[in-house]
Amino acid sequence: QVQLVESGGGLVQPGGSLRLSCAASGNIFSIYTMGWYRQASGKQRELVAIITNFGDTRYADSVKGRFSISRDNAEKTAYLQMNSLKPEDTAVYYCNLQIRTFGGGDYWGQGTQVTVSS
Repeated sequence: QVQLVESGGGLVQPGGSLRLSCAASGNIFSIYTMGWYRQASGKQRELVAIITNFGDTRYADSVKGRFSISRDNAEKTAYLQMNSLKPEDTAVYYCNLQIRTFGGGDYWGQGTQVTVSS
């Protein structure tokens, strides 16, 4: 019933910036957490950043000071602003939405490729 669609990925030079968007559709309760995860080739999926319904955020140590997560509750959309990108940031980035009320669940987007290379 919930669908997530990511956009904004692509190829960027080291030190450059990208902004990812995640648009949610369907029946979504007002209390939910959104986040971004990434998975590089041959590695496990890892948390990048999450943001609560109240705007509280958490980041992986590897992206602190470079990435910023935000959300627009009216539009049911989350964003990930990525600055000072490094080759090690190369991965498929996945959007996640977790409904934090009774009967809720976890939902995932299809993923968007981010490649940081000269």
